[in-house]
Amino acid sequence: MKIAKIETFCTPDVGLVRVTTDNDLQGWGQVSTYHSDIACTVLHRQVAPWVLGKDVSKLSALGDVFDYVFEREHKFPGSYVCRAVCGVDTALWDLHGKLQEKTVCELLGGTPRPLRVYASSMKRDITPTDEAKRFARLQDEFGYDAFKFRVGAECGRDQDEWPGRTEEIISAIPKAVAEGTDLLVDANSCYSPKRAIEVGKLLQDNGIIHFEEPCPYWEYEQTKEVTDALEIDVTGGEQDNNLALWKMMIEQDTVNVYQPDICYMGGIERTMRVVNMALAAGKTITPHAANLSLVTVFTLHLMGAIKNAGPYVEFSIEEDDYYPWQYDVYDDLPVAVNGKVQIPQEPGWGVQVRPAWLDKAAYQMSQLD
Repeated sequence: MKIAKIETFCTPDVGLVRVTTDNDLQGWGQVSTYHSDIACTVLHRQVAPWVLGKDVSKLSALGDVFDYVFEREHKFPGSYVCRAVCGVDTALWDLHGKLQEKTVCELLGGTPRPLRVYASSMKRDITPTDEAKRFARLQDEFGYDAFKFRVGAECGRDQDEWPGRTEEIISAIPKAVAEGTDLLVDANSCYSPKRAIEVGKLLQDNGIIHFEEPCPYWEYEQTKEVTDALEIDVTGGEQDNNLALWKMMIEQDTVNVYQPDICYMGGIERTMRVVNMALAAGKTITPHAANLSLVTVFTLHLMGAIKNAGPYVEFSIEEDDYYPWQYDVYDDLPVAVNGKVQIPQEPGWGVQVRPAWLDKAAYQMSQLD
């Protein structure tokens, strides 16, 4: 069973990939969101030439296939090649699931079931009062028992989104939600170690349990300093795709909880390498999955199978005004019920791509001569 054709359907925000084999089997995947049109171009230019014709009859062969891509493209070890490879990797997992009449979760050794999620807010342009009201409403409506909100400013160099917002929201959110609700925050690389430790101690005092990306994510020593100084979990890793850096982060205990993004990493196969490194070190995995494109579906399947899964899956709560492009791509969009989301139960990823979305997307194809 060899890869005979790779098709992409993309907008600037979402890129879907369909892989067809020489025996006419097909699977659907997705490149990473955000500038997906660039990732699709990279796929056809720098990934397709090396994977077309490769034998993918066994899932165990995928590691060798994608290692070959990175060897051939060794001068381009960065983000876009990984984001492009993800489209082929995830399409092949879907294909094998359909071939074996199993979900990807089952292919990975898990069981499809409802998983607890944390309701993840992307908003910084919202007042603490309004965010607190929103969380209370969503808790009543969907039963969420965990929420994540934003502190600082994105890559803010110790500056807040506006003066005093961080202190105000850290105080406001715990008062607005039910007792026992788990609370998480994301600083998006805002702080120096000194300021991160100050904010982290304020989080501890207010019962918040997860402090994500406190320092510039590329400054591993700074993040490690914060991890060592605080009692709550410091988390990170979403931006990283280099396996050597992952090995270093895990060996050095850079954070307490590791958060690979399946689409940024290059798909399931490469993410599982991080999962297994973390498992060997006794570390927890809670992946980044910040929108309701297929990355959330991929993450649900993964988290239903791995032994070192954290207690919840990230689940975006943003509505039409924030990520309008995440809707109408596929059926059925995940919905939280009593704070949990069901892992799709049909073979492969268990979702159906919408033909109407494909009709509007830009199309490219690569195939064997």
